[in-house]
Amino acid sequence: MRNILLVMLALALTSCTEVQFASHVFKNPGGDGQPQTTSTTPTQGTFKVGKPYVVQGTTYYPKENYNLVETGIASWYGPGFHGGRTASGEDFNTNELTAAHRTLQLPSLVRVTNLENGRSVIVRVNDRGPFARSRVIDVSSRAADLLGFKGRGTAKVKLEVLPQESLRIAEMAKQGINTRGTELAMNNPGYAPAGEVLGVSQPVIAEPLAVNQPVVPMHVTREGVLMPDPVVVQMPVHPTSIYVQAGAFGVYDNAERMRQKLSSLGSVNIQQALVGGKQLYRVRVGPINDVASADAMLNRVVAQGQNKAIIVVD
Repeated sequence: MRNILLVMLALALTSCTEVQFASHVFKNPGGDGQPQTTSTTPTQGTFKVGKPYVVQGTTYYPKENYNLVETGIASWYGPGFHGGRTASGEDFNTNELTAAHRTLQLPSLVRVTNLENGRSVIVRVNDRGPFARSRVIDVSSRAADLLGFKGRGTAKVKLEVLPQESLRIAEMAKQGINTRGTELAMNNPGYAPAGEVLGVSQPVIAEPLAVNQPVVPMHVTREGVLMPDPVVVQMPVHPTSIYVQAGAFGVYDNAERMRQKLSSLGSVNIQQALVGGKQLYRVRVGPINDVASADAMLNRVVAQGQNKAIIVVD
């Protein structure tokens, strides 16, 4: 049965597909922050980290990180742009399970869990973004649909880099092996062990199905390619809240001064946190009921001169 999925994976790695790209204003810069060119010819992505780059006055520092765990607000790529090139050099396909992150190595495999409904899928990060300070990841239309927030546009999410799997596809990309489609196998662990699938670089001939073998759930894309359906995992989640974090300080008095400065905006509190063995005092506005209200509050905090303010989920 494993071989059947490997055939589907090989097809995914080599198929030509219609592409769509992001509609965000600052979407799709390369590692140096410059927009990429567009093409109607599908291309294979390459391994990339990239140099620091600046977007809207903010400097981002890409680096290899195989242990990242992050929470925040996710958004998804809008439709309408065809032939767009991702930061890794690969063409974007809105029907694949891919995503954009501002600093992770490309490619990476990341589990994204919707903290509002527990739905969870694995995506392959192959692009840079999102560049709104209030978002932590942009996922494809297909991923947003599976995660259950496509209609709403945003969701509170948790990101977890899969360390061993991400290391493996990084090595594959460095060797010139096409990693496109590995996320499909990762979302079907019951049919193909991840370690075996990530070692595949050549197509495998399928074996006939035995009578008592289960049938892999599959669908035919609009390009006529037979693909396995990704499996959505239901993860346990607990209630979370949205805050606007205006700043974090090592000295309490500095945090208190900022709290007093922002007190007219609503409920402003100081939360202690131990980060890397260092005591920090985080100044946060909230909790805030929804993403739209958080976006509005973020703009108000920035207008008070706190240009490094961000939206956090905790």
